[in-house]
Amino acid sequence: MSHSNGGHCPPILVELPGTSYSIVIEDGLLANVGKRLEPLIAGRKIFILSDTKVWKLWGKKLLRALRPQRPPVILIPPGERHKRMATVEKITGQLAAQGAERSSVLLVFGGGVVGDMGGFAASVYLRGIDYVQIPTTLLAQVDSAIGGKTGVNLAIGKNLVGTFYQPRMVLSDPRVLSTLPERELRAGLFEAIKCAVIGDPALFEFLRTARADVLKGRPDALEQVIRASAALKARVVSADEKEGDLRRILNFGHTVGHALEAATNYRRFLHGEAVAWGMLAAVRLARDYGLASSEANRIDELIRSYGPVPPLGRTLDRESVCRHMAADKKVRDGKVHFVLPSRIGEVKIVTGITNRQVFDALELLMRSNPFRASLCDPWDAA
Repeated sequence: MSHSNGGHCPPILVELPGTSYSIVIEDGLLANVGKRLEPLIAGRKIFILSDTKVWKLWGKKLLRALRPQRPPVILIPPGERHKRMATVEKITGQLAAQGAERSSVLLVFGGGVVGDMGGFAASVYLRGIDYVQIPTTLLAQVDSAIGGKTGVNLAIGKNLVGTFYQPRMVLSDPRVLSTLPERELRAGLFEAIKCAVIGDPALFEFLRTARADVLKGRPDALEQVIRASAALKARVVSADEKEGDLRRILNFGHTVGHALEAATNYRRFLHGEAVAWGMLAAVRLARDYGLASSEANRIDELIRSYGPVPPLGRTLDRESVCRHMAADKKVRDGKVHFVLPSRIGEVKIVTGITNRQVFDALELLMRSNPFRASLCDPWDAA
């Protein structure tokens, strides 16, 4: 894991057959977005997609950075509930109404929901226009803005309609995280823990030893976390763009996590919180399989230490969770694949895990309330 000194670090490259792009991570970058984009947007129409919440906080700053251009702005409501085909139709309809052409560039300015939908809209509008990710949440900066996975949810499950469509650039400014609610910061940190467990023991150690600074949102600590997570994802995506095999390791915690989100109608958990529960379930399943026995406790402890997280709740419908897992886009030949840790920095993909084993893992988690710190939180009343 590289240690930032607060100066300008070189961009991280995602190198793919036929294309490559840079991930630029820099404190204060938002004010210089226009300069960074100049080679890409010179002489082209640009459009901005954002959500109402992000735009209220940071929209004026982005528009100032893009002067003298005054691009049209398309705003959508915030939240996972709006990550549907109907919203994509509104986005593409507004692009068409405002004269977007095949040479136009869409600047996608927001968190993971905006990023996934904006990328999808760019991939299908006029059969594909260029887009740039400008992620504004930690979750998007460490994970979802990188790698070109775009999509929307269906009622039966998450991200079931989408494309692989790479951005032309990813521009991450850790400073915009200063307005992120603490709950959303923690949610993003669970995706960083995922990166650490699947492939970066040094990041794991940093998250453990610098926990106080990271949770306080200290910019230098967050920049290290973002850089290490982004570098890992860039490495994996460069080796396996379309989830042939290696890229599946990025799904650690997501098999159960996505099902938990869908089973609770995307209203109970933020994505990273559902992934936290999914990772704890995966650690328990790894123990059942005789994997991760020596380091399972350390993985478990690190995940717990970044709580609180809303509890699973006594009313969780485990049958519904298993139904949503069976509809997951990662199911192959009717079998659900689980990414299980074998040690810190290494995971294995396992099939043949039964619903009963998942039930048992969730039952244990429901009874033990591993996120002890959440006992005094209002979520417990839910």
